[in-house]
Amino acid sequence: MKKHLLLGCGVLLMSVSYAQTAKWQNLFNGKDLKGWKQLNGKAIYEVKNGEIVGTTVLSEPNSFLATEKDYGDFIFEVEYKLEKDFNSGIQFRSQSKADYQNGRVFGYQMEVDPSPRRWSGGVYEEGRRGWLYPLDLNPGAQNAYKAGDWNKYRIECRGSEIRTFINGVSAAHVIDSELPSGFIALQVHGIGKKAEDAGKKIRWRNIRIMENPAASQFSKYDDVYVVNNIPNNISEQEKLQGVRLLWDGSSTKGWRGAYKSEFPAKGWEIKDGILSVQPSDGGESTNGGDIVTEEEFAAFDLEFDFKLTPGANSGVKYFVTESENNKGSAIGLEYQVLDDDQHPDAKLGAAGNRKVGSLYDLIPAYKMTNSHRKVGEWNHGRVVVYPDNRVEHWMNGHKVVSYTRGDNIYKALVARSKYEKYPNFGLAEKGRILIQDHGNNVSFKSIKIKSLK
Repeated sequence: MKKHLLLGCGVLLMSVSYAQTAKWQNLFNGKDLKGWKQLNGKAIYEVKNGEIVGTTVLSEPNSFLATEKDYGDFIFEVEYKLEKDFNSGIQFRSQSKADYQNGRVFGYQMEVDPSPRRWSGGVYEEGRRGWLYPLDLNPGAQNAYKAGDWNKYRIECRGSEIRTFINGVSAAHVIDSELPSGFIALQVHGIGKKAEDAGKKIRWRNIRIMENPAASQFSKYDDVYVVNNIPNNISEQEKLQGVRLLWDGSSTKGWRGAYKSEFPAKGWEIKDGILSVQPSDGGESTNGGDIVTEEEFAAFDLEFDFKLTPGANSGVKYFVTESENNKGSAIGLEYQVLDDDQHPDAKLGAAGNRKVGSLYDLIPAYKMTNSHRKVGEWNHGRVVVYPDNRVEHWMNGHKVVSYTRGDNIYKALVARSKYEKYPNFGLAEKGRILIQDHGNNVSFKSIKIKSLK
């Protein structure tokens, strides 16, 4: 076995020989499409010069050339080249079932995206949840795609762990147990009725797979951000990166009521790995009251999943010091958790700065496709506070707020907000994390944190 490692900007460049552990199998013989089948659309797939060539066709949905065999744990490699830029992808662990949208292909996809957003190498779930790993989560990999040239894709699946690489650069890292196995497929994306996109071609070659590979040889060497969709779980890679659970999923350990010495005796429920605010009168801290961490934090990367009920309001606050001794909810910078459609608070404030994901009453969250999921579905929130006071709010893998604590813009925003009466609002060196009781039923899970130096 041999391996070569080069680290830089949090990106791992690697070359690994696995000859001693498993064998590569060719999935394409270079002559015909034996072992493959076409699904959904009617794009053209043909074999030319030892390559598979896919061609776009007008008014056809996404087309897939899929393996007849399903694969579970594997390492897959392929080289592809776009003759002209258009969206495509490699399906893996995917399915097509008659009882699901008339056989529509669904499953994981390693994205081919030459657009200005540069998400080639990210992970998308075709036909269901959408983006699982937008490549904004790993900007160091956004320049790995080579326009107009051959690109090498690598997908590694071991149990719930999914990793992707583009031209040797570590791109996406996902922990997800929804689809343990399925086919691999080459996508020709639908172009609708855009005549100018008809006849565009994508070419694939050197398609191979290694089943049941040995354990990963490189995970401890990189710091690529991990999306972990298993509730209240810390993966081995997250542990290496210093991520830990802030709520253990089963008890009140590490938490207490705001302005209190104990966890509230009522108003909160812990059940089946979910922490829920119980419904009451819709007022701030009138039932169980807010809860805060016993520990204080300075620079950190905080993550949490939240689920709203219709018309609900809550929030996750940070840099809470409990020094104000105010009535109602304790004071702090707030990641807004709100049903924007039904709760009246969404129409207050300025420019939408009280909507979900916003820095409450200060900065509105940017809303883009797939960044906000529906009420009743789980959303993934994230707050990153860097040592230099830069702060980011993320929602479902998309950055929706960015600001710097204490700069002139921040001070001007505070001066026009409901917080202008609090001296040095949000500028404490450290503070507690708070989950708000606003009298509505809201649920949380997978609350975790990483301290940043």
